Amino acid sequence: MSEQATQWTRGQIHAVVASYCAWTLDAFDFFLMVFILSDIAKEFAAPMSTVAWGLTVTLMMRPLGAYIFGRLADARGRKPVLILDILLYSALAFACGFAPSISALLVLRALFGIAMGGEWGIGASLTMETIPPRARGFISGLLQCGYPSGYLLAAIVYATLYPLVGWRGMFMVGVIPSLVLVLYLHFCVAESPSWREHRGAASASTLNVLREHWRVALYAVLMMTAFSFYSHGTQDLYPTFLQKQHGFGPKEAGGVAIIYNVGAILGSISFGTISQRVGRRAAVVAAALLSLPVIPLWAYSQSWEYLAAGAFLIQFMVQGAYGVIPAHLNELSPSGARGTFPGLVFQLGNLIAAGNANIQVWIASQQGDDYRIALAGVGVASALAIALLVGFGIEKRGVALHSKPA
Repeated sequence: MSEQATQWTRGQIHAVVASYCAWTLDAFDFFLMVFILSDIAKEFAAPMSTVAWGLTVTLMMRPLGAYIFGRLADARGRKPVLILDILLYSALAFACGFAPSISALLVLRALFGIAMGGEWGIGASLTMETIPPRARGFISGLLQCGYPSGYLLAAIVYATLYPLVGWRGMFMVGVIPSLVLVLYLHFCVAESPSWREHRGAASASTLNVLREHWRVALYAVLMMTAFSFYSHGTQDLYPTFLQKQHGFGPKEAGGVAIIYNVGAILGSISFGTISQRVGRRAAVVAAALLSLPVIPLWAYSQSWEYLAAGAFLIQFMVQGAYGVIPAHLNELSPSGARGTFPGLVFQLGNLIAAGNANIQVWIASQQGDDYRIALAGVGVASALAIALLVGFGIEKRGVALHSKPA
C-alpha cells in the first residue's frame, strides 16, 4: 500500500471501507440498468429512446438528493444520514424489479436518483474529514474507484446471473449487501471528527453558501458537467454498443465490461495517488489528454480483443481523472457546508449532462444505429473541456479539513 495510507487508526480505516463500499453498491445499482436497456425495451414494447430516460432521470434527480441529504448531513452528522441514504437507494433499486410498466420504472429510477445523489457527497466528506491529509490523493482515487467497482460487479452479475434471474432479478441482488453495509456502518464507523468539532456551526443556508462562494461553485459545476459527460458518455451506452453494433451476448459484453472496469479501478487509484505529488490539476489534465489517442481503438475496433483493450485504456484514463475529484472538491469546499457543497456541485454537473444517453442515442439513430460517432464525439469533446477547465482552474491541495486529529 502507498506510504500515503500507512500509520492509520482503526476508525480511519473503517470510514474509508464504509464510504468505498457505499459508493460501490450505489454505482452497482445504477449500472445494472445499462446492461438491460434492450430487455426493458422489449418487455414494455418501448423505443430505446424512452428506456434511456431511465438513466437520464436518475442523473437529473441526483442534485435534489445531494441537497436534501447534504443538508441533513451538515445538521445531523455524516454517519446517520449515510445509513438512511443507503437504506433508501437499496430499497428503491429492489422495487424496480417489480415495475409493472415503463412509466412506473421511470418513476422508481427518478426516486432512486434522489437517494443516489445523496451518497457521494456524504461518503466523500466523511472520508476526507477523517483521514490524514497526506493520504488524500491515494484515498481519493480509492474512494472514487468505488464507481467502477460497482460497474464491475454489475458486469459480473450480468455475465453470470442474468440467464438465471432475468432483467427483473438484476435489480434485486444488491439488497442484502446493502443491509450488511448498514450494520457495518452502525457498529464500526465513527462520526466525522470535523463534524463533531464544528457541530452546530453549519447554520447558513445552502443559497447563502453558494452566494458567498459563487465563483468556486460556478467553476466546480462547470468542471463536473464536463466530467459527467466524460464518464457517462464513455460508459453508459457502451454495453448497448457492444450488443447492437457487434452482436455480443451477455458473456462477451459482460467480459469487456469487466476488463474496462478493472482498468478504471487501476486508473483511479494511480492518478489519485499521483495527484498528491504533482497536484490535482496536473494529474487530471494528464489523464484527460492521454485518453484522446485511445478513442479510435476504443470506438472503431472490430474484434473482441481490440475492443476490450481500447475499453481498458479509455477507462483507465477516464476514471484516472475522476479519481482526483473526491479530494479536489472537498479541498475547494467551504468548511461549514462540506456535507452539502461537494455533493451538490458534483450532482448539478450530472444534472446538466443528464441528457447524455438520449443525445448519444439520437446521434446513433441519425447514423443508422451506428454508435461509434456518438461515443467518439462525446469522448473527445469532454476530454478537451476537462483539460481546459482544470488546466486553467484552481486547486487547494493540502488545505486543512479539520484541526483536531482523527
